[in-house]
Amino acid sequence: MGARTWMLVLADGDPSALLGTRPALDEEATLRLAASLFPNERFEKAGTGNLSEACPPDDEVLIACFAGMAVIAAREFAIDYPSRLPPRYVSASGFSDAYLHAMHSVTDWFAFAHWSKGVLVRSLSLSSDTGLLEDSGKHLAFEEPYWAGRYPVVGPDDDPEPYPLPFHPLDLGEAALRALFGYQLEGRFDPALFEPESVPLLRLKRMRTRQPWWKFWR
Repeated sequence: MGARTWMLVLADGDPSALLGTRPALDEEATLRLAASLFPNERFEKAGTGNLSEACPPDDEVLIACFAGMAVIAAREFAIDYPSRLPPRYVSASGFSDAYLHAMHSVTDWFAFAHWSKGVLVRSLSLSSDTGLLEDSGKHLAFEEPYWAGRYPVVGPDDDPEPYPLPFHPLDLGEAALRALFGYQLEGRFDPALFEPESVPLLRLKRMRTRQPWWKFWR
């Protein structure tokens, strides 16, 4: 399946520190948050998943509220331009910070964004095919070595055609997971990181709602 994410993390404080405590899921708060973020949806509980599965199919949402933070994985966050995320996702919950992380190994695409108190601080979206789609705000510390060329995809003599970016998008995507959230999906094992499988997420099935009969006969 490869490395994939489309998730929004809401937090009061450092998400990596909060997640690293293996927080307990608050199911009641989780269901309230789902209702507030997706007011036009009807859900049915479908068991549990975990943070390593933050790329649910279109008909599911993986979501969890913990003390001081929340994680929501849904199709709405797999967007090429993170800055265009509707503000209600960022501000409706009342958390001080919001982080979007999305990547897909099939297309070598990665995007992320950070909002502080509802204001966009950093937004980036890029892939090997399209190059830069969005690059707004100052580079965050974990990005700097990649932009500086310390992690090139190939050496100067390895490929006659230069790679369109100074790094591989998925490599930066994994660096973002480590720096912002304290875990990784792929790469050499780092004992300083926690296992994403240890963080539970509630799995909600999106239920199809039948249109009122009058809409078919107007």
